[in-house]
Amino acid sequence: MADIVVFGTADTASLAHFYLRHDSPHNVIAFTVTTDYMPPEGEFEGLPVEPFESLPDRYPPTTVKLFAPMTFRKMNRLRQGIYEQIRTHGYELITYVSSRATLFPETRIGSNCFILENNTVQPYAQIGDNTTLWSGNHIGHHTVIRDHVFITSHVVIAGHCDIGNNCVLGIHSTLRDGITLAEGTMVNMDASVRVDTEPWSVYDGVPAVKRAVRSDRMAS
Repeated sequence: MADIVVFGTADTASLAHFYLRHDSPHNVIAFTVTTDYMPPEGEFEGLPVEPFESLPDRYPPTTVKLFAPMTFRKMNRLRQGIYEQIRTHGYELITYVSSRATLFPETRIGSNCFILENNTVQPYAQIGDNTTLWSGNHIGHHTVIRDHVFITSHVVIAGHCDIGNNCVLGIHSTLRDGITLAEGTMVNMDASVRVDTEPWSVYDGVPAVKRAVRSDRMAS
């Protein structure tokens, strides 16, 4: 059991607090955000909120661990930046895996991952750092999911796929076996990807085709 400070004061942080409180051995004792986002009342979910800039003074790395379950804004690069800052400050980041997820022995999962209920991660699959699997996904055998990835809900990834850093997979999207998603690929909702993708690209449709817009230039 560890004392945890959660980064954020929005819905994802609220959900993380709920899951950790009801389905983990950890004890959330506070939240943290950068000074610009401090709530006026100085608390969230009935717990104190500490400015991230001064967090080491109030909660040093020797006394707490952190969890930063942020969304995929800016193709996960905002979450990546916070993750890297937390590591620079010397904090250990926990990973949450729902007790209602299906994983097999020797599954490799990195730090600061948020894996919710009804995910099936088949044998020999690997999940990198700072990656979110929302509820109800299928991760096929021998698939590699790299760092700073966000997989929404009811996504099907067949076996032997390679999901690059900073990818985002929309609801109900599907990936054929053996394909590679290049870094920064955005797969839109309901898309069916059957070929390797290009870096920082956006795909939609059945079968999926590449759109003219780049994912790293999208507003959200």
